[in-house]
Amino acid sequence: MVHDVQAMREAREQKKRAQVLARESRALEGIEGAALLAGEKEAETARLKEQARELHEQARLEDLSVWEDCIVKQIKKGEKRYGRWLAGWREGDRVRKVYLGSCKKMSQAEALQKARKMKAEVLGIKAPASCT
Repeated sequence: MVHDVQAMREAREQKKRAQVLARESRALEGIEGAALLAGEKEAETARLKEQARELHEQARLEDLSVWEDCIVKQIKKGEKRYGRWLAGWREGDRVRKVYLGSCKKMSQAEALQKARKMKAEVLGIKAPASCT
């Protein structure tokens, strides 16, 4: 289950448009002389379905959480605090949490980019150019 992200909403819209075009195409097949138009609608339906599949993969990549975690260590002078970036996403019925790096060494945007790249590798999806 992918949460409600922009790419998932777009994928749903593409699927709905593809279904409407498929219905229109089937209706046109019964009319003489409209076979060419029906073929065009079928091609458009196939294109929209492929686009919806790509958007669904993108939505799976976007559906993750990145947060800052604070670690407190006790030292002689009191305590020392360290910040680190963690990411989490669902894999089936389990949640996978991953360490991304120190807050001192990377910004939240960099951590998000790294998390998307890691999730793409785990899912076997080709990461978009923005992740590399």
